[in-house]
This record gives sequence, C-alpha cells and structure tokens, in this order.
Amino acid sequence: MRIHLVAVGERMPAWVAQAYGDYAGRLTGECSLMLREIPAQRRGKKADLSRIAREEGERMLASVPDGCLVVALDEKGRSFSTAELARQLDQWMHSGRDVALLVGGPEGLTDAARARADLVWSLSPLTFPHPLVRVIVAEQLYRAWSLLRGHPYHRE
Repeated sequence: MRIHLVAVGERMPAWVAQAYGDYAGRLTGECSLMLREIPAQRRGKKADLSRIAREEGERMLASVPDGCLVVALDEKGRSFSTAELARQLDQWMHSGRDVALLVGGPEGLTDAARARADLVWSLSPLTFPHPLVRVIVAEQLYRAWSLLRGHPYHRE
C-alpha cells in the first residue's frame, strides 16, 4: 500500500526534509509513504485568502491518485490513540486501496477537501505549523506500523 501525503508548500527547512525522510524511509514496501507537494501561492498584504485556499485545495484534490481512500487532516477530525491508529493503518493496508492524506496550507483545508474525505483525522486539538505536520504524520505512521509488526520502536 502507498500512502500519499499531499501537502501544500514546498522548500521546507532542512530539518523538516531530514526528519520526514528519516521516518518515511523506515516504512517498508508493504506500507510506503510518498510526499506530493502542492506549491503554495504567494500571500501578500492584500491577498484574497479564500481564493488562494480554494485554488490550492483544487490542485490538492486533483493530485490525489485515482482510487485512493482520502483522509483529511483537520483539528476537528477524529483523534486516535497509537493503538487505534495502528488498527486503522491495518485496515487501510488490508483494504486493497492506496491512501491520500491531505494537509492544507496556512488557511487549512477547504470545505471541498473535507467533503471529499472518507475520514477526517485530527492529530491534536492544538494547531501545528504545517511543516511540522509532515514530520508528525510520518512518525506516527511509522510508530503505528512498528506496533503492528512487533518492532521495538513502540513500547507500551
């Protein structure tokens, strides 16, 4: 199964690319994590933020591969414990479908992106910087996978 992390923003700081790459690289072929970056539009003082968010959301949805189960990351979504996320990951892996995880830009996800989602997942009620979300998602997916495989990374 492939998990496509579809995220708004490019040219992340080196520490983001390094941390994301470290955790994504630990996942095996049975569950690989691939990043699809959506270029963020320029936001000036008088930018039309609703238009920008809508256009970024449209490009994000257009980049979701056909047949994917779509999961939107949003603070109003469902929270998972590590064990619950591991069970969810196991279900995804046995579904026969790839998964697309949507991470919005500074304005968050559009209503259209949330409506397209099969599941809305909340990492936390806290708001995280979007670059950090990539790292958290990669680490949590690796942790869930390691729990499923009995790997010692996750200790209960």
